[in-house]
Amino acid sequence: MFKGFYTVASGMFAQQRKTEMLTNNMSNANTPGFKADLAALRAFPDMELQRFDKAEIPTEHGLDLPFSKKIGTINTGVYMQEAVPNFIQGDLRDTGRNTDVALLDVNMPNNGSVFFTVSEDGGPVRYTRNGNFTLDGEGFLTTGSGYYVLDAEGQKIQLSSDRFTIGENGVLTGENGESAVLGIGFSDNPNRMTKLGDGLFQSENNAALPNAFNQQGVQFKLQQGFLEQSNVDISKTMTDMMTAYRAFEANQKILQAYDRSMEKAANEIGRL
Repeated sequence: MFKGFYTVASGMFAQQRKTEMLTNNMSNANTPGFKADLAALRAFPDMELQRFDKAEIPTEHGLDLPFSKKIGTINTGVYMQEAVPNFIQGDLRDTGRNTDVALLDVNMPNNGSVFFTVSEDGGPVRYTRNGNFTLDGEGFLTTGSGYYVLDAEGQKIQLSSDRFTIGENGVLTGENGESAVLGIGFSDNPNRMTKLGDGLFQSENNAALPNAFNQQGVQFKLQQGFLEQSNVDISKTMTDMMTAYRAFEANQKILQAYDRSMEKAANEIGRL
């Protein structure tokens, strides 16, 4: 009976975590470059049940031989192991702003992905697909959350005005002749990256990703004046939220049935 309590409770916790993840996806449906999370649910390892008994051997002094009999296996519940980002390309939206830049995947070997390289002042390199950039008070190209956009050499990009152009090959040319190549990193397995929030990712072991322009077979383009939209499928997310809610409710009703059975066992059977 108590095993049933634990199994049902684990199902409720798993569906609650999944609902929270889906809610976060829904709230970021309009966030540029946002990658929706997918839930990975797994069952706990099965437990083998055995019945221990003894056999009486009719001898002069009596002899009992212990033995066990396999009954079967029982599952102890389910849990949400992790939330895995979905790196499928989002739609591009024309904004007409010079400071907006989108990455357009053309050919990504082994489901890899490319990212803008950004960093806090003197901090570690982070990666993002959100190209909603702006110029700060000193003319540095930054993200909306205040991270500096880096060039291919890992340096901050300073411009005299927002009247600049960015080619499909990432070459940035300023109004007064400033020139730089946007830093683009390539990950052959982006699922190993850690999602940090604010559209940022951290590479495995915090190691620098290789320059995407130098990777054989990797093809992509930069589109100035466009933003990559979130890849959240709103209708599917709503359906998944309803499914998770109904699964939570079903587990809740089973838990209530277990509780009534325990109450009957304690209050009625116990009197006998």
